[in-house]
Amino acid sequence: MAAFTLRRRAARVVLLDTAGHVLLLRASDPANRAKPPWWEIPGGGIDPHESSADAARRELVEETGITEVEVGPCVWEQDVTFVFGGWHFEQFEQVHVAWCDTTHDVRPQRLEALEAAAFAGHRWWGLEALLDNDEPVIPYRLREFLPDLVQGVLPGSPLDITPGPEHDPFPPH
Repeated sequence: MAAFTLRRRAARVVLLDTAGHVLLLRASDPANRAKPPWWEIPGGGIDPHESSADAARRELVEETGITEVEVGPCVWEQDVTFVFGGWHFEQFEQVHVAWCDTTHDVRPQRLEALEAAAFAGHRWWGLEALLDNDEPVIPYRLREFLPDLVQGVLPGSPLDITPGPEHDPFPPH
């Protein structure tokens, strides 16, 4: 267990193309290779005086290089606790939906060293393929809530998607 807890706010992005594909990044924990790899939506910490939408756009550019997007509203929120890279995190996440015209190649712009060691590719997933796949995803409840976004159904206010223990693909041993 890490010596201290990093508490922070973070922003993530569900990026959809016009065909309804969602961009997920392949990642693993460089400090714990026993933890299985997973797929995640882009995102990271919110800087001081930065809105969640601005942080979502910045993180998307840093982690993917994709700039031609329309960042929409915050659709989900969650409180998550996890260990990554030997660090213990308690994180409040605001997840925005965003759209782009087509699938893009991913060319990260400014990854931190830990991110560079963690990321191992990307994939534009069709909804059916993602729902049929059982590899871990972050957010943990992505498969539960993504179909509405793909169909263009946005909640009137952000939904709480905080996972319960039954949703954690990396339970403590």
